[in-house]
Amino acid sequence: MDQLTQIIAIVGVVLYWLILGVVAIRIVIKRRSIGVSFSWLLIIYFLPFVGVFAYLLFGELHLGKTRSNRSKAMYKPYAEWFKALYEHNAHKPESQSHYAIPISHLCDTQLRIPSLTANEMVLKHTTDDILNSIISDINKAKNCIHMEFYIWHPGGLADEVANALIAARQRNVAIKLLLDAAGSRQFFKSSWPKLMTDAGIKVVPALIVSPLRMLFRRMDLRLHRKIVVIDNTVGYTGSMNLVDPKYFKQSSEVGEWIDMMVRITGPVVPVINTVSSWDWEVETNERFLPEQPPAAESTHTSSLVQVIPSGPGMPEDVIHQVLLQSLYQARTRIVITTPYFVPSEYLLVALVTAALRGVDVNIIIPRRNDSTMVKWASSSFFTELLNAGIKVHQFNGGLLHTKSVLIDDEHCLIGTVNMDMRSLWLNFELTLAVDDVKFAYKLQQLQQSYIDDSEQLTLAQWNERPWYKRVIEQVFYLFSPLL
Repeated sequence: MDQLTQIIAIVGVVLYWLILGVVAIRIVIKRRSIGVSFSWLLIIYFLPFVGVFAYLLFGELHLGKTRSNRSKAMYKPYAEWFKALYEHNAHKPESQSHYAIPISHLCDTQLRIPSLTANEMVLKHTTDDILNSIISDINKAKNCIHMEFYIWHPGGLADEVANALIAARQRNVAIKLLLDAAGSRQFFKSSWPKLMTDAGIKVVPALIVSPLRMLFRRMDLRLHRKIVVIDNTVGYTGSMNLVDPKYFKQSSEVGEWIDMMVRITGPVVPVINTVSSWDWEVETNERFLPEQPPAAESTHTSSLVQVIPSGPGMPEDVIHQVLLQSLYQARTRIVITTPYFVPSEYLLVALVTAALRGVDVNIIIPRRNDSTMVKWASSSFFTELLNAGIKVHQFNGGLLHTKSVLIDDEHCLIGTVNMDMRSLWLNFELTLAVDDVKFAYKLQQLQQSYIDDSEQLTLAQWNERPWYKRVIEQVFYLFSPLL
């Protein structure tokens, strides 16, 4: 009996180290950044059983066999749709600034999506302005409305948007609503899905979270895009979910969420609509490729826009590459707004290098955050940032949720992407690279209003923090590549 027990123990130990070794080898051969690999190795060796299970669930980018097969079958028709845009009269590569040229080349090779001019963009940054504008455009809809959001939370003006959609459907407007199943779980628990469905609106939850699916698809992949397209002519995107902040996360004690959206008209709207079409088909296997944009009447005085989608099934690292390119070509000033600041090693180096070569680098983040892990991980980078002369502004007016990057007050990136690993490599995201000095000026004014409502963190203040906070920061720093 003792001998059998001893054999079982030896076999158990061998299996234990064999499993750890196989997972460790898998982590190494995937050739991700050293920080990501190191963090996973720490987890599986310090928390072996939990770590191995966590890696199986969250360690690799599994979209799921069904969605992956659909994506592969979709490449050709969508590639042909985007290819036709290179012949559109709004494709004017010769009109690009020196900021836009390398980003455009990058997107040409990675995404095969061209930049287009002749777009009109209106920056909106208050809840009432954003949601009332969307409602107004819904009320004018004649043919179709396509919407997708990470979060739809019932209450306030969000309910008025829902009522406007039902009224539009009663006018025979075709409506498709794609919502992330996890982010919009309160919506799906409410009465709105049935009311909308009964009215004839197609309501689809994306990336449903289920224990039965966890071994076949990574469970924390999320549809993080925010898109509204009306009649293929009017579009919205930006940082704001379909929520009224007065009714959203009031118990989290971070204040109301502060966001920004852009209202867009012009040939880039069908491009955004095609990104939405891609997401709808991946989830439902139904295709509704929109019509190509009509010829632009004028291509000389309006915004030149590059649409940059990212996420599983699309070229990896493209958003990260665009961000790096933007930071390295800055000459005088960089201003970044993000609610979650957990940069990659490369982004951190780019920011520090920019500051050391004389660029005025500003990072605006909320003073209070709804994610404790992100708060500590973000803080772990402050010493390096402040030592390089980077200005860290802590926003006091609520949870600043706007995602924007402004380069030299001339070129900007706006959209749904946070400066963290989840947005850069995991989620379905959307960014617009806008080459328009007038629009950049409006964004600069908005960012300055955030700075005016912020307190700048100084190196002296930061060095006075208690020792235990430094320890917590370093612990979270080790795992920051996974947040």
